[in-house]
Amino acid sequence: MDILIHSTYFPSISHFVAMAHADRTVFEVEDNFQKQTNRNRMYIYSPNGVQLLNIPVKHSSEGQRQLFKDVKIEPAFDWQKQHFKSLEAAYRSSPFFEYFEDDIQPVFEKKHTFMMDLNFEIMDIVTSCLGMDYKPEKTEEYFREANGLQDYRYLADGKKDKAVFEPYMQVFGDKHGFINNLSILDLLFNEGRYALEYLKKQSL
Repeated sequence: MDILIHSTYFPSISHFVAMAHADRTVFEVEDNFQKQTNRNRMYIYSPNGVQLLNIPVKHSSEGQRQLFKDVKIEPAFDWQKQHFKSLEAAYRSSPFFEYFEDDIQPVFEKKHTFMMDLNFEIMDIVTSCLGMDYKPEKTEEYFREANGLQDYRYLADGKKDKAVFEPYMQVFGDKHGFINNLSILDLLFNEGRYALEYLKKQSL
């Protein structure tokens, strides 16, 4: 199966389920930025339940569309420090946080200009942590139709992503129960190297 998908900020588990079953992964890079999607946000399991971590971006002039590859991160906010602190509060006691901490932490220390560049760097890091075979391709122009590819671009919009997966152990599961389809970090920190096997067993 060949798939077409978006890059997002520490993508949802559903993104990686799609990739785990794909023979070829093509990323859409020629489309317009859509607000209120996971391109610049992720959801984690905090001590109080689901927590949204959002990266502030610079928006274009009123009414003007902006290609996602041109969207810049707003440097005025110290989002990196806040996000890493939130991850520590959520996952410091998880089985594999310390194991992957040194791989993940550079994301929160390096200053990126473009949101898409950050997302692709994250994909490199996470696929390496998962032990996933990863040879991404990128679109050269925008097509409304996926042209022979399985279209998973909708997964970037959490409201349209209705995937339901098998429960696994989560740090605060005893307190709030299993929370489905969070950021891939939730699975990685809780399941470690078993995460890829889990992804291959799931379906969309």
